[in-house]
Amino acid sequence: MRATPESLTVTTGAGAATFSPEQLRAMRDEFQRFLMEYGFGMREVETKIGILRDEFQTMHDYNPIEHVSSRVKSADSIVEKVVRKGVEPDLDSIRRHITDIAGVRVTCSFVKDAYRLFDLLTQQDDITVLEVKDYIAHPKANGYKSLHAIVQIPVFLSSGRVEVTVEVQFRTIAMDFWASLEHKIYYKYDGDVPAGLLAELTDAAGTAAELDARMERLHRELHGEPGASPRLTAV
Repeated sequence: MRATPESLTVTTGAGAATFSPEQLRAMRDEFQRFLMEYGFGMREVETKIGILRDEFQTMHDYNPIEHVSSRVKSADSIVEKVVRKGVEPDLDSIRRHITDIAGVRVTCSFVKDAYRLFDLLTQQDDITVLEVKDYIAHPKANGYKSLHAIVQIPVFLSSGRVEVTVEVQFRTIAMDFWASLEHKIYYKYDGDVPAGLLAELTDAAGTAAELDARMERLHRELHGEPGASPRLTAV
């Protein structure tokens, strides 16, 4: 890579490209706007979840939401995923193929709450559901459990309406605790986790699921809530 006050030349295996300062500023501004749109979409979903939480706290004796977290992927994380998935390195392709740039995680008290909040969010008129992966009903091989929904939500900018894709995850406290520790272990071993430790992680996921079922049963007995948790048909 060679830089001069007038231009920037980037050399790759496919050849060399030279960019003027104006082009570089335009590229920077375009990418900043790209990330900004995802930030706005994330905030729209957070607002909807916040409204539901405030309504439950005010109007009902029970609030199913324990806490909410959110994030927009960093530029480095987006680039890493683009390379890993073989996505064309242009913003339109990234929009189509990378669906978790903006993410909101809703941690619930019980499994039934995850499905209930999924319904309350996705049945709103301005939410479009693109994909649902129900890892609660169908856990991953390692024991990971969570309900993932890829949704589109409109964001209204000065230039007009933009549809932004946001991944929303619903999980219980036990699921979130297990997933957090699993992530730290994978990070420590750089993805190459010893087989014995993987087996223990899977066993721990089963223990977390048993705890969820036990606590939900106790809650149901205490409050007289009937029925089992619903299951989604779309996976």
